Amino acid sequence: MGSNETGENLLSIRDLYVEYTSNRQVIHAVNGVSLNIAKGETLGLVGETGAGKTTIAKTILLILPDRSAKIKSGAINFDGRELTSLDSAEMQKIRGDKISMVFQDPMTALNPVKTIGAQVSAVIALHNDISKEEARERAKEMLGMVGIMEERMKEYPHQFSGGMKQRVVIAMALACNPDLLLADEPTTALDVTIQAQVLEMVSKLKAAKNTAMLLITHDLGIVAENCDKVAVIYAGRIVEYGTVEDIFDQPLHPYTIGLFGALPDIESDAEWLSPIDGIPPDPSNLPSGCAFSPRCPYAIEQCFNEVIGELIISDSHMCRCINTETVAMRKK
Repeated sequence: MGSNETGENLLSIRDLYVEYTSNRQVIHAVNGVSLNIAKGETLGLVGETGAGKTTIAKTILLILPDRSAKIKSGAINFDGRELTSLDSAEMQKIRGDKISMVFQDPMTALNPVKTIGAQVSAVIALHNDISKEEARERAKEMLGMVGIMEERMKEYPHQFSGGMKQRVVIAMALACNPDLLLADEPTTALDVTIQAQVLEMVSKLKAAKNTAMLLITHDLGIVAENCDKVAVIYAGRIVEYGTVEDIFDQPLHPYTIGLFGALPDIESDAEWLSPIDGIPPDPSNLPSGCAFSPRCPYAIEQCFNEVIGELIISDSHMCRCINTETVAMRKK
């Protein structure tokens, strides 16, 4: 699913299952996820809070909490290497160098007792055999690319605004020219103007270095502007996958349609938005059939009893729904 035309996938995830254990309950966070990202490609991962988006990103980097989380099964192949088979020392060489992550909250991603310059320099020095002076020069260059002047390198995180902290986090993530960037809702805490600036900056840096990106978000507007392909995830399972054109022009899964229905449309005469009824299921007690069936207006008996397989709509478009024809007709 989601392979590029040449078949040269930088990242390939196959049938990934991840579980957490909390108060003797098993939390089924990721349930059979498969996806591909080609070199230079951006895949948008879209879904409600708790759908498993961040868990997928942390699993790629193998930074899940040791005691409470485990990869139950599945494969994560990055540039020809199976990440789940690597030891901690081998994985440490990949993190920050080949794969970097922009975390959701810049407030907690930075060390409060170290200067901005020192933190970016440390990332560069860790993965490159260069002197401290060379690392500092490269840090200055990276911070300059995100709009932070040299004189601010001696300042601490608390002296920066939320938007500026996020710029620092992005500079750190891109400092070693990674092949893959995992961006976990990188603009959540920013106002609209700063959001646009940060996304434009990431796009330019990404294009300059041909970096692939997994963009985690719940904002379909951000997806439309920045992504090549889209994976819609619900209760830890990808329910629809396709190009941006597939998903925006022909959404077929009732959950995807519900996400679009909850967006304001300036061309519509509707007085009210159409929110999705109900709440996401308890991940420790998922429904036996389609996880979305309790909230789905098109659900039939089969939906409540059977796990729905992939329906291939086209070479680039997949949907996990047995009732797509009815959904498409009613949508019109």
